Amino acid sequence: MKNFLITGGAGYIGSMLSTVLVNKGKNVTVVDDLRYSSSSLNHLKFFSNFKFIKNDVRDKKLLKKIIPNYDFIIPLAALVGAPLCENNKKEAVETNYESIKFILSNLKKRQKIIYMNSNSGYGIGEKNKFCTEESPLKPISLYGRTKIEAEQEVLKFENSVCFRLATVFGYSYRMRTDLLVNYMVYESVKNGLLKIFEPHFRRNFIHVRDVVNGIIFAIEKFSYLKSNTYNLGLSDANITKYQLAKKIKKYKKEIVIQIVKGIKDPDQRDYFVSNSKIERKGFKAKINLDMGIKEMISVFENDKLNSINNY
Repeated sequence: MKNFLITGGAGYIGSMLSTVLVNKGKNVTVVDDLRYSSSSLNHLKFFSNFKFIKNDVRDKKLLKKIIPNYDFIIPLAALVGAPLCENNKKEAVETNYESIKFILSNLKKRQKIIYMNSNSGYGIGEKNKFCTEESPLKPISLYGRTKIEAEQEVLKFENSVCFRLATVFGYSYRMRTDLLVNYMVYESVKNGLLKIFEPHFRRNFIHVRDVVNGIIFAIEKFSYLKSNTYNLGLSDANITKYQLAKKIKKYKKEIVIQIVKGIKDPDQRDYFVSNSKIERKGFKAKINLDMGIKEMISVFENDKLNSINNY
């Protein structure tokens, strides 16, 4: 039976991934400091193949001790998003980059690592062109820079697979409402108003369950994918912010969409992304935006969730 170490396993992606792996009968250890949620993994505490360690991923003594015990290391612990990293520069570098370097320095050749980067490294893409894995990386935030630098270190290790994630959406055991689709649906349900800055800005999206499915695919097809980077997104979800707002309005007809002029979006990323490389390998994201929007409307209409984000 394979043994998995997931840092940040109580987070938005990690809590979903940990659940799937435990349900598949894998031995899963999660290291997380629980700064955002103390309950996102409670449903796994019953299982004998699940172990939880409450600690910070920057604890080198702990990592050095436990890393040799695992076949797969999936380091998800990170300060995620441009605003959070900008407000915590030192911790962002230590967590997003230096902790990855330390993990790599303690891996044996037989061990495998699956690393989650972000599409944010593409910065501002060319008009009428899709960003591919060969496109120049032009990060416009500290978050983007730390993730790219960590990816470059990971790729020096042969037994590695890197994914550059599209903007994730959908419900998770550790919910986030600061992600664009989730945020816009939340605002639609709670306030009936969508204020949009720079509505022409483009993004690619992917459901959190498809992210997990992509990681499972990489685990199962590791030798076929290794030593490479892949964009991971939903190919028919390359749309602008305004197009996304109109999709939400299909299901919340009463909302008002307000274009706010003269104000810059704090997140200046603007790109469409090609996912054809991973699709040629055999994986394709399947959960479309309409499904995710309806899911999140149901969650926010029937749950007393307040806005939950990373800041």
